[in-house]
Amino acid sequence: MEWISQMFGQYGYFVLFFGLFAESLALPFPGELAMAIAGHMASLGTFQLTSIILVSYLGAITGTVVTYMLGRRLGTPFFETYGKYFFLKPERLRQLTEWFGKYGDKLILVSYFVPGLRHFTGYVAGILKVRFGTLLLYNGIGGILWVVTYVTVGHIFGAKIEQLLHLITQYSFGAVVVLALLAGLAVLARKKKALLIQWLRARYEGLQKLFVRSAK
Repeated sequence: MEWISQMFGQYGYFVLFFGLFAESLALPFPGELAMAIAGHMASLGTFQLTSIILVSYLGAITGTVVTYMLGRRLGTPFFETYGKYFFLKPERLRQLTEWFGKYGDKLILVSYFVPGLRHFTGYVAGILKVRFGTLLLYNGIGGILWVVTYVTVGHIFGAKIEQLLHLITQYSFGAVVVLALLAGLAVLARKKKALLIQWLRARYEGLQKLFVRSAK
């Protein structure tokens, strides 16, 4: 935590832009911690809160767009062979491809809050030829929510940043799992709509008959 504060003292906003840009390339950088510390420094008057949010957002989005272009241009064969140099091993690539197949492009929307996913979202979205407009939409919405969340945590809670980041990471992942389950149930209900209506109608008629009998 101290080394990040020292970097902020030397390089200011550049730490956020290039750090989050690098993290989007799957390079090791504690993006959430850096944003939270910057948010805390804004509460002390060192930085401007709106500037922190804007610079962080641009760094994260730019990095994801670059990785998307790389994934789209280089394709699956390249990453199956050389992906390990991008920390994207064949096993992880297959897993993320399965996730996209299961949850669709909307996975991009929540990817920032899922550990081990946001670093590779751009690569995999490009490999799978996700429409660029779709990437910009979902990545843009997810990115601003992610940035605002962690900058605000640092701005409000300051000294207890690390404990709160652990809690947010833990429960945000749980929230994503719950949302995925709800989405799955919604898709299932849509596909089995006729059967569901038939089942509900039968239950309603059964309750209605039971009520009539008890009334007699």
